[in-house]
Amino acid sequence: MRHLPAAFAMSSLAFFLSAPVIAGEDHTVEAVEHAAMAKAHGEDGHAKVLLKHAEESLKHAKASEKQHEEQRKHMAESVKHLQEAIDHAKADHADVATKHVEEALKHMRKSTDD
Repeated sequence: MRHLPAAFAMSSLAFFLSAPVIAGEDHTVEAVEHAAMAKAHGEDGHAKVLLKHAEESLKHAKASEKQHEEQRKHMAESVKHLQEAIDHAKADHADVATKHVEEALKHMRKSTDD
């Protein structure tokens, strides 16, 4: 539970920073937000909640991948890592799933830098 306040703060910050793009649903922002929540829950050992957020992040990452062709490479990598996170969370391996979510977050952030 120690990481939930930090995840909430990150989610809130992402929401306010993304206010201009919310009008036209930005899947990258949604993917990052859910991945951050998955990471926080994974660090607390909550594989089932990590799974829920990783699945939602994966859905948005795939949509972002289609939406932004120039960012496709990084989003494709994040999709791979999110799928791995989901597979490990289903096996109740929160620590391994968390590492894959962290890698997914790195690629999502890189996709916004390009």
